[in-house]
Amino acid sequence: MTGPFSPVGAAAQRRRILVIEDEPDLVRGLRDALEFEGFEVVASGLGREGVRLLRERGADLVLLDLMLPDANGFSVCEEIRATHPLVPVIMLTARSQETDKIRGLEVGADDYVTKPFSIGELVARIKAIFRRLHRVAPANEEIRIGTAVIDPLKHELARRGKTYPLSFYEVELLRLLWERAGQPVPREEILEKIWGVSGNATTRSVDNFVVKLRKKIEENAAKPRHIVTIYGTGYKLVP
Repeated sequence: MTGPFSPVGAAAQRRRILVIEDEPDLVRGLRDALEFEGFEVVASGLGREGVRLLRERGADLVLLDLMLPDANGFSVCEEIRATHPLVPVIMLTARSQETDKIRGLEVGADDYVTKPFSIGELVARIKAIFRRLHRVAPANEEIRIGTAVIDPLKHELARRGKTYPLSFYEVELLRLLWERAGQPVPREEILEKIWGVSGNATTRSVDNFVVKLRKKIEENAAKPRHIVTIYGTGYKLVP
């Protein structure tokens, strides 16, 4: 089974992309473009079947349609995150409302594209995600923030007897704040260093990832003591 952190190189093993999308023409276009780029493609037009395929065959990345005939894309994304917290998910949506994009990020999507979109741009985003996932990672020393202990290698956060899985982007955000502990880090810098040019994220996306992390780290997420908002700038980590 492949995975986003397995030592998979282009010469060793093709990365597998799971497409959960019910528009046949779009699936054909995606399959042709992705296979041309050397990816293996597994596709399903149903959300529940897509989750089963991910469980049985694995994938390095998931392209997930928001509107599926048998399930809501948000709930499918939540189910994927519950069992495969490290697999990147790009949500495909015909909706352009900010609330839908924010909700997608809240349930665990790493990126989103709004239909109609350029398949070339989507392929570029996928490649950029893989470059970030497989880059040489910083030292994986344990990070302690208040009563929380983060293991960057396992992508886990432990606090008061509970263990929480962390996505790639959550770990990268914590690393960046940890490296700059005590200093304000602008939202724009966070976007550039973590999401890069491929990201369709906005500064609002950064805010939502911070909200998710606060729920896992802070004693009282409504009154954070460790991931502090610097109004008009960004965030500061106070270990």
